[in-house]
Amino acid sequence: MIILGLTGSIGMGKTSAARSLRRLGVPVHDADATVHRLLGAGGKAVPAIQRLFPRAVENGAVNRRTLGGIVFADPAALRQLEAVLHPMVREAERTFLKRMRRRRQPLVVLDIPLLYETGGAARMDAVVVVSAPALLQARRVLARPGMTPEKFAQILRQQTPDAEKRRRADFVVTTGLGHDRSLRQLKRIVRLIRENPDLYRRRRRQHA
Repeated sequence: MIILGLTGSIGMGKTSAARSLRRLGVPVHDADATVHRLLGAGGKAVPAIQRLFPRAVENGAVNRRTLGGIVFADPAALRQLEAVLHPMVREAERTFLKRMRRRRQPLVVLDIPLLYETGGAARMDAVVVVSAPALLQARRVLARPGMTPEKFAQILRQQTPDAEKRRRADFVVTTGLGHDRSLRQLKRIVRLIRENPDLYRRRRRQHA
């Protein structure tokens, strides 16, 4: 089974790329969706976060905006949060991969926003980075509810620069020139891997 990592900085179009990969018949594990479940009502991470950041929990669920306001400005608090979430996210990833191996899936995608930042690229056979021009990225991100230029700049400082991600990637998918163009790029990537799995298998050392 080939494990393909999908990543990209905020506002680059990764969510659309993941959706297209599913339409191409490739199983996708969404790390962000896992985090949403962990932080939602009854989520496994809620008790630990309530102990660390009590004002971030409301009605049995984590208010992500409140939590973000706490941890983005405090590196020590961010490390505490990561120590809670990262092991749980990894466990969900391992469960997904075990299930896909039982089903004998030849290719799966792990959609991980902070793939390089967390050292996750070392677990991949190959990596796809989704990228867009900086002006388009800023326009997309600043259109989100509650986003400000200051918060956007803060998020970018915590992420590996786009140029570095593109340099380290096996494949780069450009967005901003139309959905059809991005889809053609993804189709080509899936075809290449399906036709030449041995070429991509166990290339993890290149991403460590």
